[in-house]
Amino acid sequence: MAYTALARRYRSQDFDTVVGQEAVARTLAKAIEQGRVAHAYLFCGTRGVGKTSMARIFAKALAGGSPEADRAIMAGQDTDVIEIDAASNRGVDNARDLIANAGYMPLRGKIKVYIIDEVHMLTKEAFNALLKTMEEPPEHVKFILCTTEANKVPPTIQSRCQRFDFRMIPASSIAEHLRAVCAQEGVGADEDVLLAVARLGAGSMRDALSLLDRLMAAGDARLTLARLEELLGLPDRELVGRLIDSIAAGDAKGALEAGDDLLRLGIGPELAIESLASRLRDLMVLLVCGPRTTLLELSDIARQTEGERAARFDAPALSSMIALCETAQRVCRESPAPRTMFDAALVRLAMSEKFADLTALAAMAGRAAAPVGKA
Repeated sequence: MAYTALARRYRSQDFDTVVGQEAVARTLAKAIEQGRVAHAYLFCGTRGVGKTSMARIFAKALAGGSPEADRAIMAGQDTDVIEIDAASNRGVDNARDLIANAGYMPLRGKIKVYIIDEVHMLTKEAFNALLKTMEEPPEHVKFILCTTEANKVPPTIQSRCQRFDFRMIPASSIAEHLRAVCAQEGVGADEDVLLAVARLGAGSMRDALSLLDRLMAAGDARLTLARLEELLGLPDRELVGRLIDSIAAGDAKGALEAGDDLLRLGIGPELAIESLASRLRDLMVLLVCGPRTTLLELSDIARQTEGERAARFDAPALSSMIALCETAQRVCRESPAPRTMFDAALVRLAMSEKFADLTALAAMAGRAAAPVGKA
């Protein structure tokens, strides 16, 4: 049998199993329960946060009823729940076809649902044609419009919809779902790799599941952070830790050597600095908010290790280092000699206290040289 991707196999099937959009799920379920279903809805949010899955779940609750119909709706193959990809059906003729078909009664149930994905891709003429139907919709028709760019949907369309904004899914919620998926798939996974995949998903469950799928395809008996770093060409976590330890010790030589080891893995200076800045941010948050802060997604072991590492710095210094990393990353991107700029940044980070002393001395010298009465 053909393999089905995890992102498809583990899509939410009902309101109770929705991950990360529980508030939207509760509101829609209550609307059905109380008989307060509007004729049109607008689901807004970035990719992979559950807009289309929620649209199908909502449509199933409205137009389903039998196991066969429910399965067809969730697969996007039902006769009474019509899914349209506006990216490839964006013209006025497509909209007119939709309008003409909307007048026909549903073939199976009492409700016909139109799910229009990426609705912002419709042309102006298509939107105008759709608007006419949405102004006076047939009793048996419901519209669910999905978009990643709500600002491109005309106000005239938005004003006729109940709008729901889908937030990016927290990494902790994604990691919990990935843990359940691994358990069902019979695959072992270290906690730190699940958290890393969740963070790399950047709020998108679909992206995280796709990355997990790719990781599982490596065929390892257990998923590890090392394999993920190798697969994606990410900076080695232990090497970045060694680099930070050298910076904490003021060891410019050790920082340069750790930086060289990172680049030898095939990682560019920009990505190496980005990873360093991210780790310094973790240390800063731990110092400011305490070791149990929920602002960080770390395994217990990593939290303890990073907490001990954070104790070697102070928050103002870390804040300055992060700003320096941001500048260094931009310079590396624009410089004809990115490696030179990378090395210079590492030396400056490792010798930050000496640079601070020089800055203070220069400021004192400037004040001493100023004429009396001058600021």
